Amino acid sequence: MRYSLVIFDLDGTLADSFPWFLRVVNDVARKYGFKSIANADVEPLRRTGTREILKRLEVPFWKLPAIATHTRALKRAQLELIPLFPGTDAMLRSLSGAGMTLAMVSSDNEENARRQLGTSAAHFSHFACGASLLGKGAKFKSIVRRAGVAPAQTIAVNGTSGGSKRSRQASSAAAITPSHNRFHDANSK
Repeated sequence: MRYSLVIFDLDGTLADSFPWFLRVVNDVARKYGFKSIANADVEPLRRTGTREILKRLEVPFWKLPAIATHTRALKRAQLELIPLFPGTDAMLRSLSGAGMTLAMVSSDNEENARRQLGTSAAHFSHFACGASLLGKGAKFKSIVRRAGVAPAQTIAVNGTSGGSKRSRQASSAAAITPSHNRFHDANSK
């Protein structure tokens, strides 16, 4: 079956935000009282999901809304430091030109997402932003309904394998995770 809807995550999927995140996370940790990330912790954390990262950094759940608001404001002020991955616009143009509907689900707000994408934002038909850091399932389902396609015609592209698995469970036939210059099929066991 051919996919007709592609749902993308932004950070770590289309935008190379990880280097920026590493530059700001320890300042945010000091401000909100959670563990800093040591250089030796970077790669192990990079391979885990959001819940595991929050657990390892001892982030209290009740502080998440304030941390997210603060981090979004930092990101908004520094978007020019977070490039899209090379070839992103050409890929989006190609998919859109082939008749695929493109959608964005992000924990960031829509204004930041559109600014981050720049002219590439024009390739997207749907945005569902402001998703919880711990669950984007409802946003994925909403996009599938708005696009009027069956989950079997939907593929999700996420920055983490955990995100891909959750998006597949919520609303898509398949999910892939671009990571370390190769793709991980979240459908495989």
